[in-house]
Amino acid sequence: MKNRANKIVLGFLGFLLAGSVLAAEIRPDTLIKQVSQDVLDIVKKDKDIQKGNRQKIIDLAEAKVLPYFDFNRMTMLAVGRNWRTATPEQRKQLTTEFRTLLVNTYSNALGNYKNQTIDYKPLAMNDGDTDVVVKTLVNQPGGQPIPIDYSMEKTAAGWKTYDIKVDGVSLVINYRSSFESEIRASGIDGLIKSIAERNRKNVASNGHVSR
Repeated sequence: MKNRANKIVLGFLGFLLAGSVLAAEIRPDTLIKQVSQDVLDIVKKDKDIQKGNRQKIIDLAEAKVLPYFDFNRMTMLAVGRNWRTATPEQRKQLTTEFRTLLVNTYSNALGNYKNQTIDYKPLAMNDGDTDVVVKTLVNQPGGQPIPIDYSMEKTAAGWKTYDIKVDGVSLVINYRSSFESEIRASGIDGLIKSIAERNRKNVASNGHVSR
């Protein structure tokens, strides 16, 4: 999971400056390209981020990244069929803890940026489309390129990402298997407790948590 987390960092990079772009008025592929290039320029110059300054990364994510992800849908997809049986309060807790888990995964991975570049694939998009997949290819110095695909939906608040595939592996589906096992073993409350414990351990080792 750690290696995959390191790979998905560039999937999140594309949204760090999204606050300066009118997402509802721009094609999703154009949004990712414009924002990603701006962000890569900033990260190349920001030594604190490159060194893994957690506070700076978290603050940046809270301000610029999180508004452009649909964490409710991401959590629903990760929990799978068990989402239907969760109470409203359990759904709220699951979404809160899963959001924190993803933000912490992102902040841990961002410090591993090593001068990668991104190629953007053409998007076949028809007028009226509200659900698309934006495909990119991350080039690693001395390594094999990594395909990263964004599943995006157009909402009333603009385009939002609800899943990221890294080298063909879905982020939310990857979590679904382990979540389902935990629910079978200890129920939905047990899953909430398990994710919360992982987040607490992250706080203990890094000294910060996002909420």
